Amino acid sequence: MADDIDRANDIAQESIDRIITNAPKFNEPSYPECIDCGEDIPYQRQQVGGVKRCIDCQNVQEGRR
Repeated sequence: MADDIDRANDIAQESIDRIITNAPKFNEPSYPECIDCGEDIPYQRQQVGGVKRCIDCQNVQEGRR
């Protein structure tokens, strides 16, 4: 029984590690203009780091609209 729990924990940890590795990184410079529509990205949004789209285009990209 303990072996099954250990294996389940190992699988869960591998999944978490994969998600973290593939998560967006915010340490890259942001773009001044949206790569999709060309509109200016507001300065405050650029401060997040790694931003490439305006909020409207990002929402479309993520399927929120």
